[in-house]
Amino acid sequence: MITIADIEAAAARIAGVAHRTPVARCRTLDALAGGRELHFKCEQLQRVGAFKFRGAFNALRSLPREALAAGVVTHSSGNHAQALALAAQLCGATARVVMPRDAKEVKKQAVRGYGAEVTLCEPTLDARQRAADAILAEHGGRFVPPYDDVAIISGQGTVALELLEQAPALDAIIAPVGGGGLLSGVCLAARARAPHVRLFAAEPRGADDCARSMARGELVPQTAPDTIADGLLTSLGELCWPVIRDHVERVITVSDEAIIAAMRLCWTRAKLLIEPSAASAVAAALSEEFRALSGIERVGVVLSGGNVDIDALPW
Repeated sequence: MITIADIEAAAARIAGVAHRTPVARCRTLDALAGGRELHFKCEQLQRVGAFKFRGAFNALRSLPREALAAGVVTHSSGNHAQALALAAQLCGATARVVMPRDAKEVKKQAVRGYGAEVTLCEPTLDARQRAADAILAEHGGRFVPPYDDVAIISGQGTVALELLEQAPALDAIIAPVGGGGLLSGVCLAARARAPHVRLFAAEPRGADDCARSMARGELVPQTAPDTIADGLLTSLGELCWPVIRDHVERVITVSDEAIIAAMRLCWTRAKLLIEPSAASAVAAALSEEFRALSGIERVGVVLSGGNVDIDALPW
């Protein structure tokens, strides 16, 4: 079981290395949200351009020296890959990363730029895991999961610790959900520090395994995801699922059209350069479904990242 003590320990490990990202406001977006106050936690300004650095650095700093010396291995579509590559560089470890062939080119280049060795594979979770297993068999090392891991979840939970200090008296927090590391960490931190805060997940309709899991009351695997939000394609983690099941009030699913519109609004009106996965949380905050809920005035919206291929913008 992950506790607030684990998240506080993670905060101490990453202090002075990870950025304490700002919280931004935008009156235009407040108006579009029905007059609510939206407080945007800007993890697109985190190192590697995503919240993932928090968990990756916490995971590596938690490893014994001999494990680090053997190197680390992971698979990721991009943001965790970059985060692990930079964390390994900072910790003096070798990083080997499996990425799907269709991962954004800007993310592949960044992973290599941080010094990691990249292996490409077919764009399925099974192919990613097989490739990672083959690397581990050949080179050894420690596998660092992208989300379903105590140290990773604890590191991601530091997002909520900061947000609740920077924007006190929130009524609700919305965070995107893919594998669930960010959302489950946010849930655990918020329940411990501000138990009255209502917790919501934002998910693309084309990759809605979290919504389907909540509806059925059991973990439903992701099948054939199809969404512009490439960071939210993976299935919920087994460690993440029970936390989300027990603490998230509602999963708000949003269309790709709504995600693109929210992303463009953030770029043009709020001057927040975010990627589609982050825009899913904004789209949820602006949705009719969320606006219809009563008793919510101040909302924390976690902007998970900003790694965008600017040569292939959706507009």
